[in-house]
Amino acid sequence: MATIDRQTATLALAHALSAAERGLPVFPLSATKLPALRSPHHGEQPPVRCRGACGLPGHGVHDATTDPAAVRALFAAAPRATGYGIACGRAPHRLIGIDLDIDTAYGNDSVGALQQLALHHLFTIPPTVTVLTPSGGRHLWLTGPADTTVPNSAGRLAPGIDIRGSGGYLVGPGSVTAHGRYRLAPGTAHLAPAPCPRALLRLLTPPPRGPRPPATEDARGRRGEGLVQFVLAAHEGQRNTRLFWAACRAYEHGFGDALADALTAAAVRTGLTETEARAAIASAARLTQGRND
Repeated sequence: MATIDRQTATLALAHALSAAERGLPVFPLSATKLPALRSPHHGEQPPVRCRGACGLPGHGVHDATTDPAAVRALFAAAPRATGYGIACGRAPHRLIGIDLDIDTAYGNDSVGALQQLALHHLFTIPPTVTVLTPSGGRHLWLTGPADTTVPNSAGRLAPGIDIRGSGGYLVGPGSVTAHGRYRLAPGTAHLAPAPCPRALLRLLTPPPRGPRPPATEDARGRRGEGLVQFVLAAHEGQRNTRLFWAACRAYEHGFGDALADALTAAAVRTGLTETEARAAIASAARLTQGRND
């Protein structure tokens, strides 16, 4: 087992160095897909919010570098690393990751959802680097312009579509995790990350919003009715996806619990069982709570 671990770590370093040569800032990851180096400020009180200004390794994505000597030093300090992360939003590529997750439990069709967004907003995803994940999902690599900052988001575009932007990272191809290996999709290894279509970029960078006044009961009622109708319009194969998306929006706007019964009833009318509906709504509540904390 020790020999296999050493081989895995050696391969992880080799893949990371190859990525760094192409201008992609990298840092070591553990088998859990988390940074492999412990923070040098661990346990300090009060907590230290450092992004690497102290000069020590152990700041996750803020350690990412394209310098080969620095990459080797990071991996030497993390001998149990099994993979590497690629920092998004950094020059020269300013990488944007489109993470298309596969959630068989809730029937999320993230690929179909992206296709629907493309049809509705009139853009096409160009041929680009694509990384296949152990769970059956995929990461699409796109590049952004220098004057645009793309934020990270989870499920904002549609259920199962996460965005890795400034301050985020992607697991690099060749990395080994507890669930398997990340690998380049056939036919994409020779490609460079393609520019993000302008219409998609606008969706990823919503304009800043000023303070919102508290929603009135009438406004909440109208939004709630719209979400219920959205669930009722689901066809077979869309029911879990639509319910989960609607529940996320309701919880994000602060009336998820109040709308849960109506969403459940709507989902049951489309063919889900009450148990399935309640489970999807509970999952949406947990997800949005995690985002808002």
